[in-house]
Amino acid sequence: MRIDLHTHSTVSDGTDTPAELVAAAAAAGLDVVALTDHDTTAGWAAAAAALPAGLTLVPGAELSCVSNLGISIHLLAYLFDPASSAIVEEQTRLRQERRTRLRAMAVRMAADGLPIDADELLESLGPDSPAGRPHLAQALVRAGLVTSVDQAFAEYLGAGRGYYLPRQDTPVETAIEMIAEAGGVTVFAHPFARSRGRIVSADYIAELAEIGLTGLEVDHPNHDEATRAELRGLAGELGLVQTGSSDYHGTNKTIPIGAENTDPEQFEALIDKASGAQIVVG
Repeated sequence: MRIDLHTHSTVSDGTDTPAELVAAAAAAGLDVVALTDHDTTAGWAAAAAALPAGLTLVPGAELSCVSNLGISIHLLAYLFDPASSAIVEEQTRLRQERRTRLRAMAVRMAADGLPIDADELLESLGPDSPAGRPHLAQALVRAGLVTSVDQAFAEYLGAGRGYYLPRQDTPVETAIEMIAEAGGVTVFAHPFARSRGRIVSADYIAELAEIGLTGLEVDHPNHDEATRAELRGLAGELGLVQTGSSDYHGTNKTIPIGAENTDPEQFEALIDKASGAQIVVG
C-alpha cells in the first residue's frame, strides 16, 4: 500500500489542478493521497469529485506557522472540519497576508525595473488562492530573468535576498489547538530540513507533543538518512505518528508524486485520532 500525505495543487503553489493531481497520484500507483494546499481547503471538493476508482483522498492543508522564537514552521493538518469558524477566520487572514506580501514584493521589483506587474500577477490567481513566493518565482521564469523556480528563490526571493519580505504567520501552538478543536490531526512538516533555514529543537517538539501535535513527517526529500533516523527516534520517544511524503508541487519541483511514502500502520494510527472531516474513497 502506497501512501503520500503531502501534495500541492494549483489552488496554492502546485502546477496540477486538484483533478490532475489525483489523476497523477493514481497513475503513479498510489493508494492514498492527501491534498495539502497552503492555508486553504478550496481544492477539496474538486479533488473528491475527480477521484479515480481505487484511490483514497485525505483532505488536508499545510498551515503557515511560527515558533515562539520566530522560526518558520509548516504544519500539516488533516481531516479537520473546514467550516470551523476559527479555521475559516485564520485561513482568510493568512491568504490576505500572503496577497499583501506578494504585491509588495512585486511592486518593489517593478520599481527596480524588473518586468513584473503586481496587478497582472494577482489577477491571474483565484480569489481563494494563497498567493506566495512560488507564484512570483514563476513570473520571473516567464519574464526570462531566471530559468527555474529554484534559481528565482536563490537570486531574488529567498530570506536575506533583496526582495524578500517576512510574513505574520500563526503561532504553531494556536494552530495545533485550533485543528484539534475542529476534529483534525497535525503533523510537523519536514521538521529537521536544515537546508530550508533555522529549525526548532527536539525539546520544542516535545513541548508541541504535550499540547497535541500528532506526528512528525520523517521521510521527506529534504531529510537525509541520518536526519530520518534522528526523527524516528524522537517520534518513538514522544509517541508521535511517523509519516512520509513527497511534498509534490508538480513541475515547480523535481520530486515526483509518491517519491516518499507513509507506512500503512502509521497512517491508520493517524486517521484513528481524527474525528472531523472524512477520508474520501474513490
